This record gives sequence, C-alpha cells and structure tokens, in this order.
Amino acid sequence: MTNVLVVGGGPAGLSAALFTQKNGLETTVFDTDGTWMHKAHLFNYPGIGSQDGSAYMETLRTQVDSFGVERLQQEVTDVATTDDGFAVTTEEGDHEGSYLVLATGADRDLADALGCAFDGDLVEVDLSMETSVEDAYATGAMVRAEEWQAVISAGDGAAAALNILSKEKGEHYHDFDVPADAAATFGSGE
Repeated sequence: MTNVLVVGGGPAGLSAALFTQKNGLETTVFDTDGTWMHKAHLFNYPGIGSQDGSAYMETLRTQVDSFGVERLQQEVTDVATTDDGFAVTTEEGDHEGSYLVLATGADRDLADALGCAFDGDLVEVDLSMETSVEDAYATGAMVRAEEWQAVISAGDGAAAALNILSKEKGEHYHDFDVPADAAATFGSGE
C-alpha cells in the first residue's frame, strides 16, 4: 500500500506527486501520456521562457523520477473507497493508497464512479482541492469550466499535495526550500 495514488500524469498530477514524494509520502502515478501538454507551447509559465509542452513534460517526469515517484504507464479503469483509503484498478491489477488525487483533465468519469459531488458538470472541491469524498482530491479541468491551463493545473496539484501533507503531519505544512535543502538533496546549492 502506498500513501498517495495519483491518477493522471500531466502538470497537476506530477506536481502533486513531486510535493508528496519529496516530503516523505510514497507516491504512485498512473499515466497514459494523454496530456494535452503535447499540443502546447509554454511561454506564459513562470520560470519558462519558451518551451515545447512535450519537452516540459519530459523535464517534469525526470524531476519526479529523481525523487523516487513510482510512475506506471497504466490506464485506471476504476476507483473505490476501502477501509484504509482507496483502491485503483488497472488492467495490470489493483493498487491501494491512503489518499487519491484525480488529475485526469476534463475526464470526470472516475470522480463520478467514486461518488464525488458535482456542481453541474464540474467536480466540487474546497480550496485545498479536496472533494466531497474525504482524502480524495480533484484538479485542473475536472473542477474548472474553461478556466484552466498548465500553471493553474500545477497549482491545483500542489494545493492538493500540501493539504495531504498537512493532514499527515498534523499541522499546516509549508513546502519552502532554501539553498541548504538543495545542497542536502542534490549535493550542491544550485
């Protein structure tokens, strides 16, 4: 059993995975590589001057991999609650975790199957991206009507991750690194 199950490997899902894994929560991402980022070109993303969306995704995947996130190229066909959290079903088998982050773009079918509350066509979430199903989060286009893009999606994933970390640590958690943290992690201050 893992701590955090993330369904979707775009900016939101990988941002959530980066924050949770980096801060000590074992995280598994299920990705079909169907992200709309492959059609994008980023020049409005903070810190990115101009970059092809596919190149950005490769950089983001390399980053989450460096922290030990388990990324599985598997399509999730079902999600359900369990006594201890959640079960995710793929053709290759079932996986269990304490938290679930749905980052499947505009595809809301898994949120519906889980029993999340909807407001019209949109999954209802609070400010931390938590759905009506405790410890299940929804991000990006699932929760926004035509008001989404890469930066917003990544922010939604980060908000979900910070709430999960706050729950796990029993206090408000702040993910703010300083040069010494980079030195300890990567062996340099850069």
